[in-house]
Amino acid sequence: MIKVAVTGAAGRMGSGIIRRITEQEDMEVVAAIEMPNTPLAGRDAGLQAGTEELGVQIVGSEDLEETLKSSGAEVLVDFTIAPAAVETIKVATACGVDIVVGTTGFTDEQMESNIKNVEENNVGAVISSNMAIGVNVFFNTLKKLAPLLYDFDIEIIEAHHNQKKDAPSGTAMTAFEVIADALERDPEEVGIFGRKGLVGKRTSDEIGVHAIRGGDIVGDHIVMFVGDGERLEVKHQAHTREVFIAGVIRAIRYVPTAQKGVVSSMNDVLGLE
Repeated sequence: MIKVAVTGAAGRMGSGIIRRITEQEDMEVVAAIEMPNTPLAGRDAGLQAGTEELGVQIVGSEDLEETLKSSGAEVLVDFTIAPAAVETIKVATACGVDIVVGTTGFTDEQMESNIKNVEENNVGAVISSNMAIGVNVFFNTLKKLAPLLYDFDIEIIEAHHNQKKDAPSGTAMTAFEVIADALERDPEEVGIFGRKGLVGKRTSDEIGVHAIRGGDIVGDHIVMFVGDGERLEVKHQAHTREVFIAGVIRAIRYVPTAQKGVVSSMNDVLGLE
């Protein structure tokens, strides 16, 4: 039985993850963490998530270290915001707890900190900007297509709900990085994030990235490879957050057996190239 701690336990993703874990025969929720000094402290995490009573009380993140140790948590799942996740990862890895992180918006410096904590504490880790199974096949497809369409113009368009705080999405940025790497282009030189005004003629090497925000869009990503007289589009749409949670469950099962001290990706979880 895999003992799981969930941060952001009362949020949309956290609640969904808790509900799905209760349906699994090989894992259980043993800890539920919310923001510091949360007014939800003491509430049953299962009832808060809309499922059965679990006998696990929600606690504030100021008690994270004590909670991880007393609960015997083996894996911590984090879908929160980048600044909070960095501190959570620091504490969890220091406690010897494996991590599954789907939080997006990490700066380069924050990601370096995450990797350092995983390495120094020799724990298992899966960190991915998008844990949907289909979107990781999407990434794999882009990796293979880009070298074949190297002389096409490439544009990435992403759309999310109006509550999303970071832009472009982590998934769009991963798609951008996958394509730039496959084409051996420097991301710092070729990324164009939106266009406005007299920007001049498009260069052949640039990769455009554009963000749309509105309503309750769960997550749409389109990569356009545009040539003279033809266009190829690769598209992934998430209709429900359940697609991300399905990937989280696979990651939870994978991470206890993952190579320790190394940050794995969903490619590793899914056995993709």
